[in-house]
Amino acid sequence: MRKFEKISLKEFIKDTGLTEKEYNEVTLPKRATKNSAGYDFHLLENLTLKPNEIKKIPTAIKTQMNNDEVLMIHIRSSLGFKYNMRMCNQTGIIDSDYYNNQDNEGHIFIKVQNEGTETINLKAGDRFAQGIFIKYLTTDDEEEIKNNRQGGIGSTN
Repeated sequence: MRKFEKISLKEFIKDTGLTEKEYNEVTLPKRATKNSAGYDFHLLENLTLKPNEIKKIPTAIKTQMNNDEVLMIHIRSSLGFKYNMRMCNQTGIIDSDYYNNQDNEGHIFIKVQNEGTETINLKAGDRFAQGIFIKYLTTDDEEEIKNNRQGGIGSTN
């Protein structure tokens, strides 16, 4: 099973400070064309990003996927090419066990930086990042891992 969902209204208000009206307007990620690999993430609010400025952007989105899959998050190519906008970690890795974690329900945040020389202005609803589901492999001789995720971002140290 692979799907996107909105986080709960309670988590949305806690994480964003926005209202139920904005919650009802959240757009789930979707592909722009039938051959697109990436599912586009949309901004919840207008975004102004000055040169060298960094902002952590809530998406109000969580994702469920199979245990041997990962969602890789990237900045949209056009924003990187036109404005030199980057993700602070270059590629976001969303593990399958991040879904519904006890800290934040699996809420996907995307941290971006303007590495260009001009201010970037984007509007609420604009597509700014994309997620690509990937199957991954593990080594054949890996020892059994018994640890389970207990929290959200950074919880596995």
